[in-house]
Amino acid sequence: MQPLKPINIHRQLIKERNKTINEQEVLGWVYSVLNTKGEEEMSILNRLTNSPIERSLNNFDIDKVDTDAIFHVTQIQKICSDYRLRFLDTKYFKGNYPSEVLEKISALEKDHNTTLDGFKIIAPSKLFRLDKADDPLLFAPMGNGYFYLIHKWGTDLHPMRKVKFWAVKNVENMGISIFAASLVLTILTIQFFSADTFHMGYNVVLFLFYFKGILGMIFFYGAASGKNFSEYCWASKYDKIT
Repeated sequence: MQPLKPINIHRQLIKERNKTINEQEVLGWVYSVLNTKGEEEMSILNRLTNSPIERSLNNFDIDKVDTDAIFHVTQIQKICSDYRLRFLDTKYFKGNYPSEVLEKISALEKDHNTTLDGFKIIAPSKLFRLDKADDPLLFAPMGNGYFYLIHKWGTDLHPMRKVKFWAVKNVENMGISIFAASLVLTILTIQFFSADTFHMGYNVVLFLFYFKGILGMIFFYGAASGKNFSEYCWASKYDKIT
């Protein structure tokens, strides 16, 4: 049995984008969103740690863009929701930037004759609170909901991360998970609560007991911790969402 491979979020984004659009159409996106903006005389690191400063859009040379680096916010939202990641301005990022990030930004600005601003980053929520290194992806906005991937560093995600956070992706997944857990508990413990003969009424009551119990504990934990479903918190700058 082969070990599970780590999840590469960049590849997952490309897969998600290719479901609705092919590579030849990517350049069509760029033609419709590029606009002129004045360049700013600011250091790269200052723009990263305080972004956005002046602008939330950037100019890119259409002849030099990498089509595998262009993604729409809907594709980013899907991946962030699946893997419980955040997509926030870099001013909220508490991790360190490797030298490759600064080099890539500098090279991009020279190639496209522009000064980048409005950076955003995909990373686990812990990286927006703790100074640790993991698997961030740095983006620059292009306009009309499109973002250009500048650099990915750190390690790939664990292959089971999507499964781990599947139940908290949205309300539907949570409901299915609670139903399945209640059903399994009912099957495993029915012999301790009912007679030897099968009785549907006992089974239903026991199932509802587990269902309401699990649901109540989840609501209590959610209210106490301020947590929310992935599809609602992927772009939130707050650790606790009310």
